[in-house]
Amino acid sequence: MRPSRNDLLVQALGAVLKERRNELTMTQEGLAAAAELDRPYITMMEAGKKQPSVSVLWKLAAGVQLSAAELAARVDVKLVALQAVARRAGRKTAPSRDSRPRTPSTS
Repeated sequence: MRPSRNDLLVQALGAVLKERRNELTMTQEGLAAAAELDRPYITMMEAGKKQPSVSVLWKLAAGVQLSAAELAARVDVKLVALQAVARRAGRKTAPSRDSRPRTPSTS
């Protein structure tokens, strides 16, 4: 599998994991144990340097006491915020769902 070309998405996931872990007053070691992962992997994900597989996402969600859907919703909110900051800074971002060109319907 190819790594994501959407660095902001990976950064958003890392930020959400760290925020939620801190909300729960959990250490990286604690999250790693709860999700059955290695602590260095947690560190790399929180830094936006590693991208988890789908099965690891489910483990992470359980580790931070959220459903996968709740984790994804939080990541989506963070991604939109990071995209807005990037646009203001003049950086190129991957298209958001709302900014993709729409094709005219033919009825």
